[in-house]
Parts: sequence; C-alpha cells; structure tokens
Amino acid sequence: MANETAHMNTIKMEGGIGEVKVADDVVTVICGLAASDVKGVASLAGNVTRDVIGRLGVKSLNKGVKMTIEDDIVNVSMSVNIKYGHNVPETCEKVQDRVKTAVETMTGLKVSEVNIRVASVVMDKSQVKAEEKPE
Repeated sequence: MANETAHMNTIKMEGGIGEVKVADDVVTVICGLAASDVKGVASLAGNVTRDVIGRLGVKSLNKGVKMTIEDDIVNVSMSVNIKYGHNVPETCEKVQDRVKTAVETMTGLKVSEVNIRVASVVMDKSQVKAEEKPE
C-alpha cells in the first residue's frame, strides 16, 4: 500500500465527479523522466548516498529533483549530469522546457520555475579511451 504520510496535491477539475490527488513523488518522477529524455543529459545527479544506491541497482527516478507546490504552482530545482560535447545552456533550456511541459500536461499544475544545477560533465567510454591514448 502507498505511503499514507506522503504529501498529496488536489487537482481541481471542472465537471469532475470526484477529486484527484497526486503525491509529490509522482510530480518529481515526472520531472526526472522528462529531464532524462533530453539529448545531452547523461543522468540526474543526487547526493552521495543515492548515487551509491543507484550503482547497486536500485534506481530512483526522482533523485536530484526537489520541488515545492503552493497554490497549484510548482517550483522545481534539479541537478543533472551533462554529456561531454553538448552545449550546456542549450541542454538546460531544453530540460526546463521539457519538465515544465510534462508537469503541466500530465498533472494540470502550473510550473513557475525550473532551476537547473549542472553537477558534472560525463564522458562516455569511447571519449575516455581517446583521451588516454598518447599522441
């Protein structure tokens, strides 16, 4: 059964026959999935404990995502790892747009800001091997 202590947000629907409640964790997962879909994003960045858990096979789709909801207005802050070779400002702008669109489309909540912190730049294995070869 779901955690009953999780914070729930009521979504107002015109003409609905009941109410819809969405847990904060659902919104953060939507943010994480939307950001992960952007070309140039290697992964979401989390704290050390979450990174260790992720390496052990337990992945959290909301790691590195923090958000607040007040009066149906969402403010999102997230940390991402960017793939080497991608333009950081352009990639972050795409993440902001994708996250805003996904949250608003899927939940009906309004997003006022999406703040991005670039935690690191990640090179893929072929780039690392190319850097290691002597010239």
